[in-house]
Amino acid sequence: MRSNAFFRTTSVFMLASWIAITAAAAQPSAALQQAKKDAEAKGFIFAASHDEIVARAKKEGKLVVLSSQDAASIEATAKAFKKKYPFIDVKASEIGGTDTYLRMIGELKIGKTTDWDVNYVAFDYYDDYLPYQKKFDLLGMAKAGVLKMPPEMIDPTNRHIIALQTNMQALAYNKKLVAKDKVPNTFEDLLKPEFKGKKFALDIRPRAIAALVPAWGLEKAVAYAKSLSAQQPVWTRGDSRTLPYMSGGEVPMCLGLNYKSYWRFKKKDVQDVLDARVIEPVPVRLTEAEGISATARNPYAALLWLEFQASPEGQAILDETDLAASHLTPGSFHEKATRGKQLSVIGWKDYLHMENYLNEIVKAFGFPRAEK
Repeated sequence: MRSNAFFRTTSVFMLASWIAITAAAAQPSAALQQAKKDAEAKGFIFAASHDEIVARAKKEGKLVVLSSQDAASIEATAKAFKKKYPFIDVKASEIGGTDTYLRMIGELKIGKTTDWDVNYVAFDYYDDYLPYQKKFDLLGMAKAGVLKMPPEMIDPTNRHIIALQTNMQALAYNKKLVAKDKVPNTFEDLLKPEFKGKKFALDIRPRAIAALVPAWGLEKAVAYAKSLSAQQPVWTRGDSRTLPYMSGGEVPMCLGLNYKSYWRFKKKDVQDVLDARVIEPVPVRLTEAEGISATARNPYAALLWLEFQASPEGQAILDETDLAASHLTPGSFHEKATRGKQLSVIGWKDYLHMENYLNEIVKAFGFPRAEK
C-alpha cells in the first residue's frame, strides 16, 4: 500500500515537473513565433531558427561579398568563415570610392540582379541604398537568439543593416616637435595662442569635429570649427597623406586622424617619432555598415557572413588585422580604449545626419582647400 502510494505520489510529481518543463520550453517558442509574426507584419523576413538559416545556406552553397574593409581583414575573415562553413564558396572583395558606390546604387535602382550578396552601405548614400537591401529582421532575430550578434550593432529603425566596425578619432603628434607635456589635453587647448599659425593640421573632411555633435550639439561644434579655422591650421586631406608629413617633421600635430590609421603607420615608424592622445569627449563613429542585396542569390549564406563578422571570432580578426572591431564588442581595442571615458558617438540616431554635420563644419571652416 505504502509502495503504491509512493509510486502514485512520485508519478504525480514527475507529471507536474514534465508539465512545468514543457511549459517553460514552449514559452520561448511562443515568444519566437510572435516575434516572427510581428516582423512579417512590418514587411521583414524572419527565420524561425539558426538551423533553418544554415540549411538554406547549404543549399545555396555560394556567397559574394563587397566590403569596404581593409583587404587583409577581408581575406582573413573569408578564410575563417570558409573553415566554419566549408560548404559555402565565398568570394569577398574590397571596394571603395564614390564612383563605385554610385555605380552600385545605379544598378540597384534599375532593378538589375546584382552580382553580389552582401554589400557595404556607404553612410554618404545611406538613404539611397536602403530601399534595395533585403529586409531581414536582423534586430528581431538577434534579440530572439536566432542570430548571435549584438543588437546594438543593428540599426533599430532600418533593422536589416548592421555596423560591424568602429572608428575613433585622436590627436597625433610628432614627439620631436611637441613635448609631451605641451600636447593639448582638451579640444579647447588647441585654441590657445601658442597653437596659432600652422602649429597643427586639420583634414578638410572634418570627421572628428562632426563626430562631436552628439555630445556638444551642432551649434557648439560649428562655433568650435570657426575658432579652429581662425588658428590658421595646415589644411590636409586624408590620413595616408598627412601621417608622412608628420613623421617627416613638416606638420607638428594633427587633430582628427582615425586612430587605426595612426596605428598602421606607427608600426612602420622605425624612428619612433609619432605618438597619439585620445581627447574627451572621444569622437567615435559606427562604421562598415553592411546589408544584403534585395536581389541576392545567396541571402541565407549572407546572413551567416554578417553573423560571423559580428561574432567574437570575427571581431577578433578585425582587431588583429586592422584594429577595427566595434567598441560594442567587449575586450576589443576600441572598447578598452574608450572604457570609462566620455564618448561622442555617431550612432544610429546620427548616422543619417553625418553628411549634414560635415557640410556645416566645412562651411564653418570657410571651405578650405588642402595645402598638403
